[in-house]
Amino acid sequence: MLASIIGRQILGNFRGSSSLLQLSRKLACSGQQTVNFSTLLTRCLNGQFLPRHGTSAVLGSQSFHWSVHRLKKQPQGEESPPRELDLLRYDMKHLKNAPKPALYLGLAGLIPFVSAPLLMAVTELYYSDVAFAQVAYGASIVSFLGGIRWGFALPAGSPEKPDWLNLANSVVPSLIAWTALLFQHDITSSAMIVIIGLGIALHYDLSLLPTYPSWFKALRAILTIVAFLSLLGTLIIKQVYPEKKFIRD
Repeated sequence: MLASIIGRQILGNFRGSSSLLQLSRKLACSGQQTVNFSTLLTRCLNGQFLPRHGTSAVLGSQSFHWSVHRLKKQPQGEESPPRELDLLRYDMKHLKNAPKPALYLGLAGLIPFVSAPLLMAVTELYYSDVAFAQVAYGASIVSFLGGIRWGFALPAGSPEKPDWLNLANSVVPSLIAWTALLFQHDITSSAMIVIIGLGIALHYDLSLLPTYPSWFKALRAILTIVAFLSLLGTLIIKQVYPEKKFIRD
């Protein structure tokens, strides 16, 4: 009986199809109690029991539906607002919020960097001992920048934790500074190592471990750039002016 009911329902939906009528009669006469409804439905959807004009009409409606769907303008996702994460557009705005002691002491710390090439440029002489004093001061600054991370990560309320990432990376600048002092008889190599140490320390503070306040990162960038240019100026003067000692033996 179940087969007879299914055959009658499908017959009502697809009138005019002789092949479907024959199939429903066979199912009704066979007296089967079950029928594979999924197979029958699949055949109907594939157009096996539809007349040719019915199949073409269905396909035509489908193609029309698809074409209209393609012509519809796809909604474009809303563009996220620009995020000002770069240093010059974001952190520099907060430089005015720097505490006065940090700002003044940081700028005063540039005096040993700037005074060395300025003195040699005015006298038009390259003083090897002055150049070494500048490089030694730069090495101490590189080591100091590594120690800042320890002081920032150790307090209980700090946003950073005293884990391997923070503490191990803080040791790297000190090792670089120590290596630079080993080349005391080669100012060029020593100065280049100090420049590399300053760059690595700045990379740690701005990219790898970026949890410092914005004003501190802006101040760090300015101080590092001035120190880099000062050391570079000393190396250029070494190649241009004659060498002489500032303090005689």
